[in-house]
Formats: sequence, C-alpha cells, structure tokens
Amino acid sequence: MNREPDKDPKPDDELAQDAMLRQRFVDLWQRASMPGVATDPDAIWHELAHHYSEPDRYYHTKQHLAFCLQQLDLAGERIPHPAQVEMAIWFHDVIYRSGQRDNEQRSAEWFRHRATGIMPADFIASVLHLIKATTHLEQVDALEKKFICDIDLASFGCSWEHFVRNSEAVRAEYALPDEAFYPGERRFLSTLLQRPRIFLTDFFHQLYEQQARSNIARFIELIDQRRV
Repeated sequence: MNREPDKDPKPDDELAQDAMLRQRFVDLWQRASMPGVATDPDAIWHELAHHYSEPDRYYHTKQHLAFCLQQLDLAGERIPHPAQVEMAIWFHDVIYRSGQRDNEQRSAEWFRHRATGIMPADFIASVLHLIKATTHLEQVDALEKKFICDIDLASFGCSWEHFVRNSEAVRAEYALPDEAFYPGERRFLSTLLQRPRIFLTDFFHQLYEQQARSNIARFIELIDQRRV
C-alpha cells in the first residue's frame, strides 16, 4: 500500500496530534539545551516527523511515539531522570529498517550528531544508553532503563483488539512471505513468555503483565494454526 502523507489532507485528530507532538518536542529540546546555545528545535522536529512518517512504516510511527509518551506520563514521578527518558523515547525509532539489527545504534548516533554541542555531554550519554536499551537484548539495571524498556513494550499489555492491530501493523512493515516472517515472530514472542517478567518495573508489571502474557500466548496459538 502506497501512502503520500504530504499530499493527502490529514484528519483533524491527526493534525491535532501532530501539533501536540511538535510542541512537546520543542519544549523538551529547549529545556535540555545549554543556556545561550543557538539551536533550532523546529528543524529537528521536522526531521523526526519525516522519519516517523516514512511510507513503509505502519507501527513505528508518530502514533507509537504518542502512545509511549502517554505511558511516560502515566508512570509520572516514578521515573528517575524523566527528561533523559523522554528524549530517548523521541529518538529510539528515528532510524528504522525492518529486520535490521542496528536500528537502535543508528538512532542513537542520529541523536548524538544533532545534540552534540547543544546539550550537556552527560545528558547526551544518558540518552544514548537509554536508546540502546530498547533493543531489549541487554541486561538492564538502572531504573530509568527499565522504564523505557517497559514503555516500549507497553502495547503488549493493551486490549486484545489493540494488540492484534499492532501486530498487523508490525507485519505490514516486513516485505517477507508469511513462512519467512511468522517463525521469527513466534521465536521473539516465545522469548518474552519465557522471561520471569516481561515488564521490569513494578509499576508496569502490575499494570500490564497479565494481559500481555494472555495476548502473547493467544497470538502464538494463531501463528501455530497457520502452520508456518
């Protein structure tokens, strides 16, 4: 399916969401910038928005950003260093190519290139570590890393209908036949179920763990019925 978001008129709710996201990003970028340093957060926002609106994205979009920010706000003051965590949320999927293993590394470098000289070095370093944590492959210890990992996976704990829509959107990002896609998806989902906890923080564990496990187990059954 081809999309041309720059040519087709957007619904009012999408325009409102874009305006909200832009203002929230600009405010954060300005707060994180060192005093007296010239910067253009609007230019960064337009680059971000362009990447998250790429025509081959169906899940890793601005809607995913909006959802992650909602989860951030839901956790509220429980999150240490919330500015760093929020900045990492904005950039964690800025570079996304389905099936590539270096998306998070490339996203981190994309942020570093634009933030260097504008934000304090320790702030940048913290954001880089948080972005890389969203690979969900490393052992995380710092609480802020646990929170960003949980936020990134929070959609697994939504309603079954929401979970299915997200799964279909992820599937649409892969130009692979079902027999090539679903075995890998099943392995990933099974790995999540094998963990003692899908969600690393007590807050998100209590909120989403039970529903996430139910959704994942149910979806694996559907995959198995495909016999792929």
